[in-house]
Amino acid sequence: MNLEACTLSPTGTIEDAMRSLERSGAEIALVASAEGVVLGTVTDGDVRRALLAGSGLQTPIAQCMHRGFASVGPDAGRAEVIDLMQARRLSGVPVVDDQGRLVGLHLLHEILGSEARPNEAVIMAGGFGARLWPLTETTPKPMLKVAGRPILERLVLHLVSVGIQRIHLAIHHLGNVIEEHFADGSRFGCRISYLREQTPLGTAGALSLLPVLPEHPIVVMNGDLVTEADIGRMLDFHVGQAAATTLAARSHFETIPFGCIELDGVRVRQIEEKPRIAKLVNAGIYVVEPRVLPRIPSGREFAMTDLIADLLSRNEPVCAFELEGEWIDIGQKETLRRARGGSPSE
Repeated sequence: MNLEACTLSPTGTIEDAMRSLERSGAEIALVASAEGVVLGTVTDGDVRRALLAGSGLQTPIAQCMHRGFASVGPDAGRAEVIDLMQARRLSGVPVVDDQGRLVGLHLLHEILGSEARPNEAVIMAGGFGARLWPLTETTPKPMLKVAGRPILERLVLHLVSVGIQRIHLAIHHLGNVIEEHFADGSRFGCRISYLREQTPLGTAGALSLLPVLPEHPIVVMNGDLVTEADIGRMLDFHVGQAAATTLAARSHFETIPFGCIELDGVRVRQIEEKPRIAKLVNAGIYVVEPRVLPRIPSGREFAMTDLIADLLSRNEPVCAFELEGEWIDIGQKETLRRARGGSPSE
């Protein structure tokens, strides 16, 4: 973003603001002092309200700018910026340093959007969340909040951010709560439809409910993940490997709380105190080729591990894509507490 194109002097006029909005295409203009300190913001809505109230094109912009604007610091993460924009219904947020000087501008369509991909996604959101009871008695597990936002909403926004615009939510337990929140998905920059399970169908069974077989590899995710997984790179990896299915793998470390003995016959070779063992674990994110989907039986429970076992038995290529960055499976109260920074409830 060319900051100069969307920055105004406090001595500017409403006409100047209109020209700035037109020139930058940013849907927001920033009013800053000669030292670069942000004094206020102006949007199309601010301009319209000022003109309807009787202001003219030459009215000083200081009379209609929004002084109580929201801003973030240079170190603000993507999730924090999205949270702020969604909560305040903002299309743009200035980035300021500790002196209040303008150093950047986040735009909603840029931080959420990327080049559209033809791939669809299915998020499994129908589980009972029994291990989180009673938190899930009236709230579906994927709708539990982390940092003020439902887990499922975070996943939807994350998929939109990599260009996936067609998302199916598989629902069962308290599915109406999820439907009421997401509706058709337009509020989140995508199209959302619902795969309604009459009985629990497991982590793959709901794929049999897809109304039309997709033409491109489809992303399948568990609905209880807090993650910044690079889904775009995973899709590219899947295509490059010509895999039937790709699963996301995550390094998991366990420390054995004892001294472990290594033997040579009956003789002790060494004792290793409390060794740390690393394993790759299934991270609950998959990319599946359309040709594989007809193998999923309809109307009964079927897991993704069942599908993968079938593929392996046929000697079809199943690949693993190792994740980096944040990944937390909200399967029990302890992991939910960890995702919430130590707080058991919000």
